[in-house]
Amino acid sequence: MFGISEDIEFVAINIAVMTISDTRTEADDKSGNTLCERLQGAGHNLSDRAIVKDDRDAIVAQLREWIGDPQIDAVLATGGTGVTGRDVTPEAFQEVYEKEVAGFGELFRMLSYEKIGTSTIQSRATAGVAKGTYMFALPGSTGACKDAWDNILVYQLDIRHKPCNFVELIPRLQEK
Repeated sequence: MFGISEDIEFVAINIAVMTISDTRTEADDKSGNTLCERLQGAGHNLSDRAIVKDDRDAIVAQLREWIGDPQIDAVLATGGTGVTGRDVTPEAFQEVYEKEVAGFGELFRMLSYEKIGTSTIQSRATAGVAKGTYMFALPGSTGACKDAWDNILVYQLDIRHKPCNFVELIPRLQEK
């Protein structure tokens, strides 16, 4: 059986949100706003937020800054996961990962297929872990961010979700 166990107390985690875009500002960043609203609505803490250009080195630098901060438990990024020349988010994330969570992208595309059909093949959503911090790269559309949060992340970032979740593993992520 899976679902939320009412016998366990909710644990808020600290999450940073990154929007990857050459054109968006905080005023018109609908996808970033969606992620911030949803994570805070679920009871988590917004630790930091940044808009980063579609540049691999800039994305890697921001990721390294956040995974170097022991107060940040997870990073949610939106944008740059497509297949055009400027879409370099998955490559930047791969450069930082210690371990990839391959099932995240697979599950995201499966869920997305139900809404957008074969167009989901253009998404290179990805997730991984580095220095005890979870990292999730989502497409730049508001719909994709809603789908990822509402169907995957809200559960996996909730310690009450059973049979297992990412939050209960946080203390063990840096085991050797």
